[in-house]
Amino acid sequence: MVAKACLTTPPCGYDWSVTPDEELMVIFGALHIVALALGVVLFMMFLRSDTTSSWKPPEDDEGGGGGGNDRLPSTPKPKPNGGVPLPDADPARARLRGHGKLRDSHPHPLRREVRPHTPQRRPARQP
Repeated sequence: MVAKACLTTPPCGYDWSVTPDEELMVIFGALHIVALALGVVLFMMFLRSDTTSSWKPPEDDEGGGGGGNDRLPSTPKPKPNGGVPLPDADPARARLRGHGKLRDSHPHPLRREVRPHTPQRRPARQP
């Protein structure tokens, strides 16, 4: 007894009844299903994870909290000697401490004189 094939393909090996648009829909649908499955897996991992309340800090011999260094240096830190001043240490050209506006602190450049426009003569045509 031979089973009857439900889906037959043409002898060339590819069923041309599937359009490229349908192929894209199948591919994108499969990608969405894979992404949804990964999202469900990550969500399940999140639900099964331990909370941070089970973490306990290490116990110290002395007990008590706080941090920092109780030992103070015996001598103060030496000041840096000399060196090249930084470029941003130069004073600014304008001071912004007053109530005046910044645009009023510098003189405006003078405008050019407006000369009346005189049309130039056209060269005469020679026949």
